[in-house]
Amino acid sequence: MSLLDFLLVLARRRKLVIGFPAAVGLVAVVVVLIMPKWYTATAKIMPPQQSQSNAVAILGQLGAIAGGAGQALGLKNPSDVYVAILKSRTVADSLIKKFELKSVYDEEYVVEARKELARNSSISSGREGIITIEVDDRDPKLAAEIANGYVEELRGLTVNLAVSEAGQRRLFFEGQLKKAKNDLTSAEVELKKFTQDSGLVNPQGQIGLSVAAAAALRAQIAAKEIQLSAMRTFATDANPDLRRTLQELSGLQTELAKMEKNATSGKGDVMVPFGKAPEVGLEYVRRFRDMKYFETLYEVLAKQYEIARIDEAKDATLIQILDHAVPPERRSKPQRSIIVVASVLLAGILVVLWALMADATARARASPEIDQKFRALRSLLSRT
Repeated sequence: MSLLDFLLVLARRRKLVIGFPAAVGLVAVVVVLIMPKWYTATAKIMPPQQSQSNAVAILGQLGAIAGGAGQALGLKNPSDVYVAILKSRTVADSLIKKFELKSVYDEEYVVEARKELARNSSISSGREGIITIEVDDRDPKLAAEIANGYVEELRGLTVNLAVSEAGQRRLFFEGQLKKAKNDLTSAEVELKKFTQDSGLVNPQGQIGLSVAAAAALRAQIAAKEIQLSAMRTFATDANPDLRRTLQELSGLQTELAKMEKNATSGKGDVMVPFGKAPEVGLEYVRRFRDMKYFETLYEVLAKQYEIARIDEAKDATLIQILDHAVPPERRSKPQRSIIVVASVLLAGILVVLWALMADATARARASPEIDQKFRALRSLLSRT
């Protein structure tokens, strides 16, 4: 079909080609005018970019003893975590109860109101880390209140979660610190009593240095074991920090085994020529070693305990609000002009296609051969 033929087809059916899209456009105008107006309220927040910085700084003072605990305390991707919290069932149910959304959405069950709230809410995180909360509702004031309600629920929930985790760590290290303090006191008393009874005041420098190194190594192993116990309360075996800590503990134990090689059997023996030392000197070294071990362990636990106390005493997680949600002045949907124009264009395309098909059918029936095929087809269809 040439362009002239195409124009002739449209000209023969010009009333339908022009009238049908116009009628559809008129109907679309009426429909969009009676459609309810929806408004979108937007709130923007910025989550903490570096959490628990004080705790990480204190952990840095521990050096190798702290291991990778500083990375474990830091939040690697806070925006994604907060977006997940905002989309949680706990937040949704709290908003449904607070704003009585079951009656607003005319739903009988909470699960249906929760689905409706999810459809009317959009929560996303941009590349800059800014979290955007958009809520659609027919009431602009309610839309703004729900958007701000998301922010308030996030604040309350993060506070409860943070306090719970910090409190558990504080209680754990508090118990370990008390035990280490009692052990240190007992070791000091035993060393003092033995020194007074034996009269041995100062061991040889080489033995003292060896004992101090062994005690420090054993304290690091004990600290790693305590750190593993704490991590197992909230981490699985597949956690990379847990696996790295296990590797560090294995390395420390290997080093201690090397130091104890060729030593006499007994708790805490190290690789020094103790066999040539007098029996009294050897006993002094053992008691002095135990005292240094518990002293180092107590210092490590005291720092960990202070970290947990700081975390627990900190105020609520700082969530900065960039934009409070305000009642929107203009509707967000329906977009009337786009709906009307799209309806007219779609109706025009459909009527042009119908005109072309009708013209092609008329031409086909004008041919005797094709008309005979049409009759045969109708006859077959009527039999079925």
